[in-house]
Amino acid sequence: MDDWINSLMDTLGAPGAGIAVALENLFPPIPSEVILPLAGFAAAGGRMDLLAALLWTTAGSVVGALALYGVGALLGRERTVAIAARLPLVKVSDIERTEAWFVRHGSKAVFFGRMVPIFRSLISVPAGVERMPLPAFLVLTALGSAIWNTTFVLAGYALGDNWERVTVYVSVYAKVVLLVAGASVLAFVAARLLRSGRGARRGNR
Repeated sequence: MDDWINSLMDTLGAPGAGIAVALENLFPPIPSEVILPLAGFAAAGGRMDLLAALLWTTAGSVVGALALYGVGALLGRERTVAIAARLPLVKVSDIERTEAWFVRHGSKAVFFGRMVPIFRSLISVPAGVERMPLPAFLVLTALGSAIWNTTFVLAGYALGDNWERVTVYVSVYAKVVLLVAGASVLAFVAARLLRSGRGARRGNR
């Protein structure tokens, strides 16, 4: 994976980093925590301009997110989930958790979701299914992605040859955030079930 990303950036420079990030949005198993620090490392070594790396990776994030938004809007929930179930390394449970998170938080989920592993790619799908206004989706996606991308590109730039240390920190961060997000979704579902149960009991009286 590292060799392929390096080759793409060596060939195309900062646009290559942008293409890699766009693909990461479309295929979540491609990790942004590898692409972005590598882009920063490449900028530190003079292989690309740092500002160009930041701009192109953010543009790639928006393009990839827009493609998934389009998939959700065109296919709807059921067909999108059915297709995802056939894709390797993509878990339907991740899509369902992301969907529940979007239903609960709405537009905030699009912004903050860009800074949550797994959710950052998949959050575009329920946004498309629900036909979230496109201008708002693009602005929130660009802002959230810019924060995430800048953090990791600058980390790779600062760490230089030790850029791989970023992945260790991200692994810990990802586990904590996913646990919190999972607990939040479970609490939301439980609250809805309790409300519907109370409503049914009142209706029977």
